[in-house]
Amino acid sequence: MSDNPKTMQAIVYRGVNDLRLEMVPVPRIGANELLVKVAACGVCPTDIKKIHHGTVPPPRIFGHETSGTIVKVGARVRRFKVGDRVALHHHVPCMKCHACRHKDFAQCPQYKYETGVTAGFEPAGGGYAEYVRVMPFVFPGVVRIPQRNSFLEAAMIEPVSTVAKAVRRLRLLRGDHVLVVGQGPIGLMFTRLLALEGMKVIASDLMPERLQVARAFGAKYVTTPPIQRCNDSMIQRLPIDAAVITAPVDTAVQEAVNLVRGGGQVLVFAHTRRDAQALIDLSKVCVDEKDLIGSYSSDVTLQETVAKLVFSRKLDVRKLITHRFPLAQTAHAVELASKPRAGVLKVVVEPTSPL
Repeated sequence: MSDNPKTMQAIVYRGVNDLRLEMVPVPRIGANELLVKVAACGVCPTDIKKIHHGTVPPPRIFGHETSGTIVKVGARVRRFKVGDRVALHHHVPCMKCHACRHKDFAQCPQYKYETGVTAGFEPAGGGYAEYVRVMPFVFPGVVRIPQRNSFLEAAMIEPVSTVAKAVRRLRLLRGDHVLVVGQGPIGLMFTRLLALEGMKVIASDLMPERLQVARAFGAKYVTTPPIQRCNDSMIQRLPIDAAVITAPVDTAVQEAVNLVRGGGQVLVFAHTRRDAQALIDLSKVCVDEKDLIGSYSSDVTLQETVAKLVFSRKLDVRKLITHRFPLAQTAHAVELASKPRAGVLKVVVEPTSPL
């Protein structure tokens, strides 16, 4: 489209806790690329960590839970057209390397070090901007949005994919008991997906209102006390087949290893900062055959399955979105999302009005 502007507003990361609303060039696309007008972008804890702790050098434009409308297609693009409403996927594995052959997609060098969606500077997702350039190697992750579904729903596909990938790492049978520690947006996604798979979910959180949502999402049991006090609760009477740790609390990992049955699993999901440590009795792993496993990021091979879950509303992500902000208030959105509190679940930035 020839009427696309030459410049746009974007939130530029200039240093630790330094996000600035700036005018930058609209990305230019190549013959095999797309230009997407961003409608919605979720605030992800991964980006919050980078902003608060400076784990990557500036300048960058963050935001990777992105949906919008295609406004320009490269001359060689045949799969998509102007006007398509799409959800984007910023990382895609090469499917050829040693890690990919083992289906360890998040360890693929292309996945780890090449980002296929950008609004300028070093590619970093770019969803906190009015437009993004989409490179062809991430086209396998681009999903069209059905007419009845919103951009807000579509922006949630990427985080749901991370949870769906993690659930598939658990060795579970229908009817198993799974403790989900933390009922923020990610914990609630775990609760819902596990319930849909026939598990008996025990939802744990300090906020009673989040436990109410967990009930609505399919939790069979809820508990207010933190995990270290579960020995005094009904949880002690249940055979815990697996525990999922969705909050970066080091002691929760140790306690979960003690709590799950012999042969059970503990999935660490939120510990993305290096050097976190927990004291683990290794005989629990060896003699009791308990597995301590991790899961990081998403799996593009699940994109179609996840899209069906979200767009069918079997996992109704609309109930998770509590706050929406215009682009200019992205810094406030990040701050709000960084501190769990009553009434706050998923925070979303909306850079532009829908076409």
